Amino acid sequence: MPMHRQEIEDLLRESFPDATIVVEGDDGVHMSAMVIDESFRGKNRVQQQRAVYAALKGKMDGSQGELHALALTTRAPDAA
Repeated sequence: MPMHRQEIEDLLRESFPDATIVVEGDDGVHMSAMVIDESFRGKNRVQQQRAVYAALKGKMDGSQGELHALALTTRAPDAA
């Protein structure tokens, strides 16, 4: 069953409550997400993306995952 934007954002918000999160896509299968969170500071891109995938709680796991593809943009917020 495809996932809606709000479902993805809600899952991400549980792990990243203070993040800027933007989820886009309309087919519920091929989506994109931008997550900007302080917890990413000092982590490389792979570590950041693993944290996001973990937040999705298995929704992308294997061929039976509800979400087939998620283009990710992750980063720490710009310093003020």
